Amino acid sequence: MTHTCRDCKRTFDSELELALHQDTCESGQLFCDSCGERFAEQEATEDGWHYRCPTDGCAGSGIGEDIKNVADIRLEAP
Repeated sequence: MTHTCRDCKRTFDSELELALHQDTCESGQLFCDSCGERFAEQEATEDGWHYRCPTDGCAGSGIGEDIKNVADIRLEAP
């Protein structure tokens, strides 16, 4: 079974490979409500627990607060 990145459409042989890829996917899987920018998870965290928007001058922080997963905010067409 292959696993596909929903942002860049690359495929991987295992779920672990996909999870590791998603940390660095250039398509940007995080979205900041404060400034509206999209960015990769790697740009927003150093430790995997604390997140801050990497955009200069933006004070957005916290997963589920200002920073959201793009997959969680995508709208489905009826």
